[in-house]
Amino acid sequence: MGVDRGDPTLADLVRLAQDIQVRCLADGTRVATAESCTGGLIGHALTEVAGSSDVYLGGIVSYDDEVKASLLGVQTDTLARHGAVSAQVAVAMADGARRALGATIAIAVTGIAGPGGGSAAKPVGLTYVAVADKEGHDVRRHQWSGDRATNKLASAQAALVLLLERLAEPASAGTTKDAATSVDAARATGAAPGAGPTAT
Repeated sequence: MGVDRGDPTLADLVRLAQDIQVRCLADGTRVATAESCTGGLIGHALTEVAGSSDVYLGGIVSYDDEVKASLLGVQTDTLARHGAVSAQVAVAMADGARRALGATIAIAVTGIAGPGGGSAAKPVGLTYVAVADKEGHDVRRHQWSGDRATNKLASAQAALVLLLERLAEPASAGTTKDAATSVDAARATGAAPGAGPTAT
């Protein structure tokens, strides 16, 4: 589970985006994004870097569950069973964005930015970020404690960090990591999680 490490800034996101662009340009990787609670902030950070069009294909801001289903292909059963803010939906969003936009790799984020929308099971600040490529996927759970703006920045930062880590892995690492991720996802959401709140 993630913890706050100081309030991130847009400049922090752009520095990560610069590192991502360098890595992607080196091997022709194309990136896509799927965002819910961050509302396009990740795409904004990526496009703050000159030359980003050579790396970033685009993104889908799927704030509503119907958009997650219709544009990203997230199964309605997955949304109903696990809730929009879940590891399962984050992974489905990332994989859907990669397929829909023809990207090499995609990142996704879904969470509860606050100040409302939380519950005892899924409190304000709960966020899942996921990355998907042809090797598989990885997903991380975070629990932020800032205000709405800070939580959005922290979620975007976490997604970009996950993307950068994935880009740095050997090509064969995905399958092994995927198996571990499945266990982590189950622990993060519970064995039979109920539907939670949508991203807000």
